[in-house]
Amino acid sequence: MSTQTRRERQKAERHQMIIDAARQIAETQGWEAVTVRRLAEAIEYSQPVLYSHFSGRDAIVAAVAEQGCAEIAARSRELRVAARTPEAALTAVATGYLDFARDSPALYDAMFVQKVNLTFGEGAPQALQDAFAELAAVFAPFAAGHDVETFTEVGWAALHGLATLEQHGRLRPAFRDQRLAVLVDHWTRR
Repeated sequence: MSTQTRRERQKAERHQMIIDAARQIAETQGWEAVTVRRLAEAIEYSQPVLYSHFSGRDAIVAAVAEQGCAEIAARSRELRVAARTPEAALTAVATGYLDFARDSPALYDAMFVQKVNLTFGEGAPQALQDAFAELAAVFAPFAAGHDVETFTEVGWAALHGLATLEQHGRLRPAFRDQRLAVLVDHWTRR
């Protein structure tokens, strides 16, 4: 192995260590606890080393968000492909989305609530495009008469609303399945 290859591998490993440390601190203490100084302490490198990887805290949160989008895209793809019908795929992906938000609240927050320099749409990073494409794939069979992307955005907004309200304890936990059934029934009417 060449010295350059080893250095590139080590740099990639440090990059991932920073992202992993940010996720861990955010999940246990919240995003306000994630600072460059705390991250440097957590990974046992100096702050200048962090700045050699990221321009600052916002760039680290954006990297976390991008990885979260890749994770939710992969999970959605698995659920969609495993489903036997378009209705089952929509239900599975919607349930998986809500489970993801519940199980990884700080990651979900980084993806969709924290102010980061990431936008969906044209020119978005591939992970964001993949996450949206998976949602569009399950909404498309039910979008008759509507632009598929617009229909997907409205469906996604509804899921995000449920996820956010659930996360903050604003909805009755025992009625989650009923709420989702109402939405899926509404979405699948052609």
